[in-house]
Amino acid sequence: MATPTPLVTGTDFITISTRDFDAAAEFYGNVLGLPLSKRWGQMPAGEFETGNLTLAVMQSDAFGLEFRANNHPIELRVDDVQAARAELESRGVDFKPDTLDSGVCHQAFFEDPDGNALAIHHRYAPAAPAAERP
Repeated sequence: MATPTPLVTGTDFITISTRDFDAAAEFYGNVLGLPLSKRWGQMPAGEFETGNLTLAVMQSDAFGLEFRANNHPIELRVDDVQAARAELESRGVDFKPDTLDSGVCHQAFFEDPDGNALAIHHRYAPAAPAAERP
């Protein structure tokens, strides 16, 4: 059987639901320090850049959607989880349990003002070679 030509060539952005775009923009822009690269015209939505993935934050009701917080964290890459955690705590971020050491990475979990799950993450061990992955 021939393999079809891939239709999907990448991911342009992921969407994060909010009840209040202005509060979310304050959090993503000023607390997390992510650059706002684009507003969606007069709509309460905008795009924040993480370096390798755009986070599109949109006020659900303005688009006819029901608000639902995401309970699976978006993992934001940092160079040093402890240092980033300390800085974010100084900016008012409340982290959930202690920093997790999985044996290959450190992670620290928190939420945005709407309860969307987020984490800061740093992989300190190399990923398994592709041939060894399941």
